[in-house]
Amino acid sequence: MKLPSVSRTFRHLRRYHQILSVLLKYGFTDIVDITRQDLIVRFGEKFMPRLKTRAAEGLSRGERLTKTIEELGPTFIKMGQIFSLRPDLIPVEIAYELQKLQDKVSPIPFSEIEKVLHEELKTDPAEVFREIDPEPIAAASIAQVHRAVLKTGEQVVLKVQRPNARTIIDVDIEILTDFAGILSKYLQEKVAQDPVLIVREFDQSIHRELDFFKEGRNIDRFNRCFKDEPTIFIPKFYSEFSSERLLVMDYVNGIKASDTESLDKAGLDRKEIARRGTNLSLQQIFDFGFFHADPHPGNIVVLENNVIGLLDYGMVGQIDDDTIDGIGDILIGVFNKEPKRILRAFTRLKIMDLKTDNSALLLDVEALVETYLGIPLKDLRFSAVLSEFTEIIQKHRLRIPPHLSLALKAIVTAEGLAQTLYPEFDFMAELKPYIHKILMRRYNFLRKAREGMLFLDDFSGLVEEFPDKMRTIMNNAADGKFTIRFEHRNLEQVVREFSRAANRLSSALIIAALFLGSSFLIQVSTGPKIFGYPMFGTIGYVLAGILGIKLIVDTIRSRKSN
Repeated sequence: MKLPSVSRTFRHLRRYHQILSVLLKYGFTDIVDITRQDLIVRFGEKFMPRLKTRAAEGLSRGERLTKTIEELGPTFIKMGQIFSLRPDLIPVEIAYELQKLQDKVSPIPFSEIEKVLHEELKTDPAEVFREIDPEPIAAASIAQVHRAVLKTGEQVVLKVQRPNARTIIDVDIEILTDFAGILSKYLQEKVAQDPVLIVREFDQSIHRELDFFKEGRNIDRFNRCFKDEPTIFIPKFYSEFSSERLLVMDYVNGIKASDTESLDKAGLDRKEIARRGTNLSLQQIFDFGFFHADPHPGNIVVLENNVIGLLDYGMVGQIDDDTIDGIGDILIGVFNKEPKRILRAFTRLKIMDLKTDNSALLLDVEALVETYLGIPLKDLRFSAVLSEFTEIIQKHRLRIPPHLSLALKAIVTAEGLAQTLYPEFDFMAELKPYIHKILMRRYNFLRKAREGMLFLDDFSGLVEEFPDKMRTIMNNAADGKFTIRFEHRNLEQVVREFSRAANRLSSALIIAALFLGSSFLIQVSTGPKIFGYPMFGTIGYVLAGILGIKLIVDTIRSRKSN
């Protein structure tokens, strides 16, 4: 037995006990009972001591979950923040509560930050930076941010990963994966989405954020997208000094977009800022298909002349032309009151699957569209429409693909910020030209020609490969290596019914044989007798009678169970 594996198991058990204690503290007794029973089966009751029942009172489920996550620490806070952007995976009211989570932790000593800088720069930081402010301007669970000045005089910020951040996250994700498997096993019918899938998505997302060099490449890509746009400022990424655990980028000195009082004092135009911020988000999504996935007010600053600056490029999203077309179809379906167009868009976006009840879903979409009849476009709220669609998606146990969900959430966030800046702002009027552009692009001759060329290339490749593929198949068949595998799915019930029918038929044949054989034997006058009748013939009748009664009882039970 390997000692490291044993120590890790015990460490996980202690962490499990801590998680269950906090869950119990805030009233999640149903989840605690299921999880504890599963752990006792695996590790024994002596490793899982009894927990004292406690419950928070006067709080909603969303508030209790938020407090639970805050108490469990950085990994769980980050997970809560990510899934606050996914109201398709969790109830809308809980997603709203999770948006209140703040990723603020106590800063670590600058001496520890210096060690990371030494390791990542492969030299003394004084060789690269003229000065580094030891006081952080931000401290979160993954990283700490410090201002600095390069030797060449540029004002920069250093985003430095905490020394043990990856280790803590990896351990917690192992626990979360196991925990999700338990919930999926015992609560499969009660949860709308697969907990294991949710944890897997979180794992991928947070490990992308752990690579700061990838974040730097995101900055470079945004710079290329907006290089000719003077109203947008994207900081410079210094790749020569950056690594997986260190990001060096321009310092951006601006006013937070949500700080309306400071914007007014600086003489900035809030209506123009709202317009530019809205077009910044819509342009990223519909023109580039590459967007900032967490554009909350804290990540958007305003510089002189109403210039918009973006911060924190760790969470980005990417969508293809088909997804953009699908979003366009949903919006057109709402604007023009066309529910069938919306359902076609759901199919294109892979929101629906073969298990979906299309008729019931269409009725719900029609009812939703009817509620917007006669409402002027300027009075529509994208966030309200999306919220109602989310309720329908949850009702029918559908699932929005992650990249699509992030895009829709980014649009909602842009709308919310615009209306905070300027309450009379007409968001739909800004959105409408992009929908028109989607339609025009869909029928663009050059795009159709490009798609046609791709189809011809695929078809040409298929024709070229066909003779070789057929030759391989024929050779395998001639050598006796060609096999056809039949795999049935969801036929278990049918197989069981056939098996039962075959068993009953076999029993009936045996009974008939016993009855006929006994009838012949009962006519024989020689041999041992019971009550004056031949013994073997009598025994045969008795066995046939018992088996016959059993067959009747089994048949009745089978019908009742169905």
